[in-house]
Amino acid sequence: MGNVYRIVGVGFALAIAALFLLSRVAGARDDGRFAGSPLKSWFDHLASSKGLCCSFADGVSVEDVDWDTGGKNQDTQSEGGHYRVRLNGQWVDVPDAAVVTEPNKFGPAVVWPYQDNAGVTQIRCFIPGAGS
Repeated sequence: MGNVYRIVGVGFALAIAALFLLSRVAGARDDGRFAGSPLKSWFDHLASSKGLCCSFADGVSVEDVDWDTGGKNQDTQSEGGHYRVRLNGQWVDVPDAAVVTEPNKFGPAVVWPYQDNAGVTQIRCFIPGAGS
C-alpha cells in the first residue's frame, strides 16, 4: 500500500510541476512590454491571408539589409519579385499568403516566424518596411 501512495505522490508532484511550466510558457508570449504603445491595437489586429499575426511581442523587427524581394514564389517556385527575410543567418522565402497588405504604421519590416513540426522555419506574417 505504501508504494501506491508513493506513486500517487510522485504523480501529483509531476502534475504540479507541469502546470507551473505551462503557465510560465503561456505567460511568456505577452509580457505587457508593449501595453502602453499607441500601436498595440494595430499590431493585435494585423493579419495576413494565413490569419492573425498575433501581436508585436511575437514578431521580429527586421533591418533593411535582412529582407528583400529576391525570394521564390512558394506555389510556382519562380524567382524574383517575392519577399524573403534573413533569420538566424539563413534566407527564408516569404509565402505570398503571409504578406500583410495594409500600410506599415510601425516603420521597419516585421516578420512573425515559427517552427513547424519538422523544425523548419515558416513565416506566418510579414509586413515590409514603410519605406518600400
